[in-house]
Amino acid sequence: MTDYAEEQRNELEAIESIYPDSFTVLSEVPTSFTITVTSDAGENDETVEVTLQFTYVEKYPDEVPLWEIYSQENLEDSDAEGILTLLQQQAEENLGMVMIFTLVTAVQDKLNELVDEIKNRREEEKRRKEEAAEEAEKVLFQGTVVTIENFLSWKAKFELEMAELRRKRQKEEEQQQAGKIKLTGKKLFETDHNLDTSDIQFLEDSGNSVEVDESLFQDLEELDLDEDDPDFDPLALGSDED
Repeated sequence: MTDYAEEQRNELEAIESIYPDSFTVLSEVPTSFTITVTSDAGENDETVEVTLQFTYVEKYPDEVPLWEIYSQENLEDSDAEGILTLLQQQAEENLGMVMIFTLVTAVQDKLNELVDEIKNRREEEKRRKEEAAEEAEKVLFQGTVVTIENFLSWKAKFELEMAELRRKRQKEEEQQQAGKIKLTGKKLFETDHNLDTSDIQFLEDSGNSVEVDESLFQDLEELDLDEDDPDFDPLALGSDED
């Protein structure tokens, strides 16, 4: 009969001696602990780090332990999911044997791969930016390629601009034409009644009084005016008196 408790105690002692600076016991019942795994230094001394939490189940190692990512640093969520999948695969392959060291070693190798992948991602991102800059520069020299879609769009915009220009020009011409129309004297008097007394008012404002000698004017009732006569000439009235 397998003594699961004994196997778990022995493995726990071995793990603590292997990872003295990164091993921490969280609880004794059930046995739960964390191990911090750090990748080798990559470009610019950058590292990837993850802290794994393991918990023994009653029949471990005949049953897989529980695990989760306790914390992470410089690790993307997609990479974290990959680590959990890796732990599941390794646990199934080592079922029946104590496996914590094997699981941690697999994660260590994975983190080292991720450091290299981060370097490759940065180089790829740099390359894409350079290519995008080159394409943008080509567009500046080549101009915009004419297609049916962008031509029709340009044509519609151009026609709207020309219609607006014609409307403004027509309005300006109408305003200029309206400014050229001058009113006759009769129209001026009809539209502005102040003109009836404008001359008299001008003389009064200048200090000259205006007196009218009514004796100079013949009573209109005494005049024999036949305005219906086609030969009637108002100028002839003055000549007769002379």
